[in-house]
Amino acid sequence: MNTPIANILSGLLGGLVVLVVGAIMISTDVIETGDSQTVVRQSPITAPASDTGSAGGRTVGDIYDDEGRGVAFISATGVSSEESSPFGAPQEGTATGSGFVVDREGTILTNAHVVEGADSVSVNFEEGGEEIDAEVKGVDPSSDLAVLKVDPADVDHLNPIPLGDSSKVEVGDPVVAIGNPFGYSRTVTTGIVSGLQREIQAPNGFQIPNVIQTDASINPGNSGGPLLDSRGRVIGMNSQIATGGGQGSVGIGFAVPVNTAKQLLPQLKKGGEIKRAYLGIQMSDVTAEVAKELDLPVDAGALIAEVTDGGPADDAGLEGSDGTSDQGAPQGGDVLVEVDGDTINSSDDVAAAIADNSPGDEIEVVYYRDGDRETAKVELGERPDSLDSQQQPQQPEQDDDGGLFPLP
Repeated sequence: MNTPIANILSGLLGGLVVLVVGAIMISTDVIETGDSQTVVRQSPITAPASDTGSAGGRTVGDIYDDEGRGVAFISATGVSSEESSPFGAPQEGTATGSGFVVDREGTILTNAHVVEGADSVSVNFEEGGEEIDAEVKGVDPSSDLAVLKVDPADVDHLNPIPLGDSSKVEVGDPVVAIGNPFGYSRTVTTGIVSGLQREIQAPNGFQIPNVIQTDASINPGNSGGPLLDSRGRVIGMNSQIATGGGQGSVGIGFAVPVNTAKQLLPQLKKGGEIKRAYLGIQMSDVTAEVAKELDLPVDAGALIAEVTDGGPADDAGLEGSDGTSDQGAPQGGDVLVEVDGDTINSSDDVAAAIADNSPGDEIEVVYYRDGDRETAKVELGERPDSLDSQQQPQQPEQDDDGGLFPLP
């Protein structure tokens, strides 16, 4: 049975709850009070799901104000190319692009195709700012990376941008791109990681693996600029875009992963040349359909389509195809199933298996020939400077109104 005092306390408590809830609803504009007041707050970017230790992202404005100061506008004069390349027609004159500072010693990362072959390179860090001479320390066409060096004394304040870990990036993670598209300095755009493990063609014709795809708007002039995560850490370098027949972004951009840059940076800073192991084969993937069509003993692997004359694989006795099937698939070539101890399910696995090797290393290759499992020792060679046009792997045909293009 309720007492009068209990009833009074219950009423007071209920009234207090109503007052608290009402205040919350008024403050969030759920209840109109007759007074009009608009409060605008900039929401933080959602932190990547893989970054479990984070307490939340930073705003785009925060990242732009802080990391944006480390983005450079790059001008390279005398850039030229004697022949056409996968990056379009030969160009002569001045190329422009973006880059970003990675240390207080004046080291700047950018794309190789922005500065390679230039007579002189200059950078500035603000619109209308002073042009600062930059030295090209190292260029690696195979990864489309280049390292520049400026004298810290020539810059009022260097603002290095922290480098992240591209191996932790996941599809759907928010990203921020800062660069100089069409000459509009320090332009910021946002988007998400829309794909991983893509491949794009490097300036010398070889493939760049593990590329990050994004829908952040990037355009000519963004090339070499940073792709940042919600913490303002570089996860990639914007390098190419897919177009729909025009010159602008259609929401498909590609960034070289920052882990590739971190691996090569120490050597490129010293002006060293990057030497890569080379097997000397062209391949196609073995799928269940291909295995059935060609009556192969395995339904996964890498089918050797062609062996480079005099190359490491040729010297080891590996063989390419001797024709094509009715469906156009290469047939008769060796099927690689294991390279240097790694299981091979596709041609991409072959490149990954030798990536950590050096020219001159000997590796073991396991393959099938005419249904028999065989083993061979291969001494890896040194990858040539470029992939000759006659040796380039066949690419899928594309319509005249689209394709992959670099960001000049």
